[in-house]
Amino acid sequence: MSIEVQSSEDPGAALAAVTTLRRLADQLEDSAVERAMRSGWSWPQVAEALGVTRQAVHKKHAKRLVAAGVVLRRR
Repeated sequence: MSIEVQSSEDPGAALAAVTTLRRLADQLEDSAVERAMRSGWSWPQVAEALGVTRQAVHKKHAKRLVAAGVVLRRR
């Protein structure tokens, strides 16, 4: 998927927009992963949906999910 974006004449503004989008994407991912895990999804299912490895998704989200009281499935 390719998205063409009109570039701003101000590189600082363009980079600030990228930073904002990354933060939003991270928040959306955190929410979606938590919702999936609360719904009984496994780490491999979440990883496949995100296009990453099980280990990567576990490393990124496990500690936060445990702190949020999510009961995590074991293999």
